[in-house]
Amino acid sequence: MSKFFRVIRDIIIGSEQDYTSIPLKKAILLLAIPMVFEMMCESIFALVDIYFVSHLGDDATSIVGITESLMTVIYSLGMGVALGTTGLVSRRIGENNPVKASEAASQAILLGIMLSAVISILGIIYPERVLGMMNVEPDVIEKGKTYTRILLGSNIIIMLLFINNAIFRSAGNPALSMWVLIFANIVNIILDPCLIRGLGPFPKLGVTGAAVATTTGRGLAVIIQFYLLFKGKGKIKIYLSYFKIRLKLMWKVLYLSGGGILQNLIATSSWIFLYRILAEYDKEVVAGYTIGIRLFIFFLLPAWGLSNSVSTLVGQNLGANNPDRAQKAVWATAIVNVAYMIIVMILFLVVPDFFIQFFGTSEQSFNVAIRCMRIICLGNIFYGLQMVIGQAFNGAGDTYTPTILNIIGFWLLEVPLAAYLSFVLGWKENGVFFSICIAETLLALMSLYVFSKGKWKFKKL
Repeated sequence: MSKFFRVIRDIIIGSEQDYTSIPLKKAILLLAIPMVFEMMCESIFALVDIYFVSHLGDDATSIVGITESLMTVIYSLGMGVALGTTGLVSRRIGENNPVKASEAASQAILLGIMLSAVISILGIIYPERVLGMMNVEPDVIEKGKTYTRILLGSNIIIMLLFINNAIFRSAGNPALSMWVLIFANIVNIILDPCLIRGLGPFPKLGVTGAAVATTTGRGLAVIIQFYLLFKGKGKIKIYLSYFKIRLKLMWKVLYLSGGGILQNLIATSSWIFLYRILAEYDKEVVAGYTIGIRLFIFFLLPAWGLSNSVSTLVGQNLGANNPDRAQKAVWATAIVNVAYMIIVMILFLVVPDFFIQFFGTSEQSFNVAIRCMRIICLGNIFYGLQMVIGQAFNGAGDTYTPTILNIIGFWLLEVPLAAYLSFVLGWKENGVFFSICIAETLLALMSLYVFSKGKWKFKKL
């Protein structure tokens, strides 16, 4: 079998690899491609929901978009704990200590369960109040409160999905993460039209059906994840005894995850503020932005997948005392990421309507979505660079440097700039779109400067 087909086999089937010694190009390929598909699968949940729900009208599309903006808080917690998990587990794998890696993974799962419990209670009891804080119209709240209740109430599933997949990736087998999410998406794609439209024996639940379908797909995926973790597929094998709280180890996971949680909360909470600004305008504006930003994020996911591969490579190579190889991995991935983002920028500038036409929208929402995609994509080169550098910090266990940079980029630049351009200068929704592009560009330049100092190479875990 040729080398090419062996690599393809390893990507599809998954195999244990020593990412501290195999050729760097092969390491990036084996890690990045499954992660790209994994990230795309995660976004397909929202895109599929919006596709079917958009045919129910702008009210339904708005409630999905606003709830998704609220779900970013949960995604932030899940991704934050996942970042802490990646930094610690990949370092232990690089040190050739799979038992310690498995113990750290178990404590991360326990931490995720505890964090998600509070949100579940609030989401189940107070969905109307949560939507009301987002300035949602009363009739829209009535139509969508059950959708919001289900997604917020079942956030533990999303939390575990993020953490468990981070464990697989950190151990060097991202194919497991990819296939678990592919399965979850197949379930969601089948159930969405059935539950939303009431096909065959299924009840017609409308927008609520999207929440039931998504939660079912993700829930089944988490069951499969735990089966693989307890079975010991790969270098990680967990036992029930590992779930006893170990204060010293739990604190280390919490400390690393704290930085990851904060940097993601800071970034994603800014999106909630942007939705709040847009809610001052017509619901068609919110619906158009929802479609535009979902499409943008979908095309951004391959870049995020590439970036995530850097975390594992940096963590394992620092664990193996090879910081120069870790740095080479960062620059090699950054070049590929930026090239991809340039291609996406060209597509969005030239043919954004080609992608938007698949969604049922009013003419006003359609035009808003086009402007959203064309303006935001102007910063694509810097988005690609920023993603890789941020994940390099996280893989090294330096989760607080990106946190500080995110505070500056999102809270001190993006949100105030969005309000100023939108309300003071009168650019309305265009002001929000331009603020995203400008703030992300400045954030990338700041990150590049700090990364070039090289202090991340000497972070001890």
